[in-house]
Amino acid sequence: MPTFDDLLTRARALVHARPARAVLGIAGSPGAGKTTLAERLVRALNDGDEPWAVHVPMDGFHLADVELDRLGRRHRKGAPDTFDAAGYAALLRRLRDENEDVVYAPGFERVLEQPLAGAIPVPPSARLVVTEGNYLLLGTGAWARVRAALDEVWFCELPEPERVRRLVARHEEFGKGHEEAVAWVGGTDRRNADLVAATRDRADLVITMTCLQG
Repeated sequence: MPTFDDLLTRARALVHARPARAVLGIAGSPGAGKTTLAERLVRALNDGDEPWAVHVPMDGFHLADVELDRLGRRHRKGAPDTFDAAGYAALLRRLRDENEDVVYAPGFERVLEQPLAGAIPVPPSARLVVTEGNYLLLGTGAWARVRAALDEVWFCELPEPERVRRLVARHEEFGKGHEEAVAWVGGTDRRNADLVAATRDRADLVITMTCLQG
């Protein structure tokens, strides 16, 4: 299993392998540790005079609740068709190809559970974009264009009991009651997790998060 230092070396190699900006994807089921790993990587890579790595999460492309209500999909929030996959793919292509101006990416506010436009600046000096989300390896619809825009995709996995425990705790932290959180994890999140797990074999690297060492 790779250590965290191994992952840093691999991430740096992506930048050295191509003249343009590199884009690294981190995929995995809800609660598997994608965001934690992405943030840790970016912090470690930027441990110098000038930051050159930026974290751009897929969650900024959640459709707003008002649109999910209009479409009748809010009860399935987090499913593939509750994101703007085509917009996400377009941003990734722009990030790869454009490095003369600042590119603004959307963020996601977990307290509000809403996307925030223009929240993440990607400056021309950024040589690596680390993006993470559930569906980076999905091969259907506009999601197929996402994988094509990524230099590598790493897949995070966690033993199921621990993944579920963490996911329930996260839902509770951001406002759901315990029973509601358990029901959501066992319903909507479980269906999404099964879909994501089926894409594991398309990853360039599989990381078992419990074995990851610094």
